[in-house]
Amino acid sequence: MNFKIFIAFACWLALVLVSCNRDEIEFDTPSQELRFSKDTVFCDTVYHQVRSETYAVKVYNDEDKDILIPKIELARGSGSLYKINVDGKSGFEFQNVPLRKKDSLYIFVEIAPTATGPEAIAEDQIIFHNAMGNQQVTLFSVVQDAEFFVQTTATPVKITSNTTWTSNKAKIIYGNLQVEPGVTLNINPDTKVYFHKNSGMKMANASQLNVNGTLGHEVIFRGDRNDTKYDTIPKNWNSISFDAGTTLNMNYAKIFGGTRGLEMKQTTANINNSIIHTFQEYGIYAVQSTISATNLVMNNCGEANIGMFKGGFLNLTHCTLANFWEMNSAMNAYSLYATNEWVNPSGSTENAALHLDIKNSILYGAQANAVQFKPISGQTFNYAMTNCLLKYDTSAGFTFDANPLIINSIKNENPAFVNLSIEKMNLRVKPSSVARNKGNLTAAASVPFDIVNVSRLVSPTLGAYQ
Repeated sequence: MNFKIFIAFACWLALVLVSCNRDEIEFDTPSQELRFSKDTVFCDTVYHQVRSETYAVKVYNDEDKDILIPKIELARGSGSLYKINVDGKSGFEFQNVPLRKKDSLYIFVEIAPTATGPEAIAEDQIIFHNAMGNQQVTLFSVVQDAEFFVQTTATPVKITSNTTWTSNKAKIIYGNLQVEPGVTLNINPDTKVYFHKNSGMKMANASQLNVNGTLGHEVIFRGDRNDTKYDTIPKNWNSISFDAGTTLNMNYAKIFGGTRGLEMKQTTANINNSIIHTFQEYGIYAVQSTISATNLVMNNCGEANIGMFKGGFLNLTHCTLANFWEMNSAMNAYSLYATNEWVNPSGSTENAALHLDIKNSILYGAQANAVQFKPISGQTFNYAMTNCLLKYDTSAGFTFDANPLIINSIKNENPAFVNLSIEKMNLRVKPSSVARNKGNLTAAASVPFDIVNVSRLVSPTLGAYQ
């Protein structure tokens, strides 16, 4: 028993000695500059009174001694739009911050600003005071004023009268926003529409959506996470859906990062000079709809860039439908899927006639086949491809060679895009591309300028870019 008491006493004494040694650690004044993981923290675009993501900066002590940083503070003090957390404590100013030798500490940064106009710059500095001279890390963010549409019950937020959205405030949708039957929503240039996770917008029957962007002042539809990594990630929001009898007129829009982009049912759509990319299922999902598109650029959709179901009409002129989806190899990743049939929500199959007319366009991707047709026996399935470049194999559902409906088109030649990566996505074609100077002049005359307003009346190049 005495031996056990002795052992317990010895352990207690050791703990006391260790504790005393810790208390006796001496921290010196820094004799060289601190090192930081970054000298500028770019907080991505944030909205009026909405707290940002948390960003981290690491501060390194490269010296062979323990140091005490005399003061760390925000340059704007308590008036700063930013909040920082230093070594587990939040505030605006911190005195005598210890940092062990060859060690580091985290500083966490976030911003929850106010805004008084469409966009403003929020800037501040974290100042590190020491005898070697002050150092700083710059904090920078774009702040947008915002108008919120927040669904608080099972009933969606509704727009009940003709409305025009302007760029003076970003539009942020939480839940579901519905444009009521017969109502027109106009969206002016430079307007940004952001959807929270699992949110979307619905155009009720006989309503109309007019997206009126211009070159350099496009209308943006995307998720509300503004960190640039989310530009290349799908499923950040749901879709913009259209009930029967709706109309879409879209010019110079950018739509990306959701589950389905435009989800149409018996919709009439005119889409021009727009970019749609990065959707888990379809960029455009259309049921018995009529779609006319020019200078349309699409990429990175799990099932297909465009899916045509239960027939309809699709007219594409000078479009680039690339699909280099890489997130799930089990998905089809077509440029275009088209069929007469559709399985309705009750499980019944419905069929209707389908008409496709594709001119001066590129349909290409990572899979062996970019286009998949599924005609249904007894249903009209009309198609024509004139002066197009296609990625094709024999599983496509149609014959390419010696097919009178495939006119002056190119099979399985690499279009030589400038940059395929979705981060850099540049689907112009290189000067050496086989797609150059291959367009039909009559078709080009119907779309005389490309998506960046370059004339294509002489030697037109296939796709949306001259």
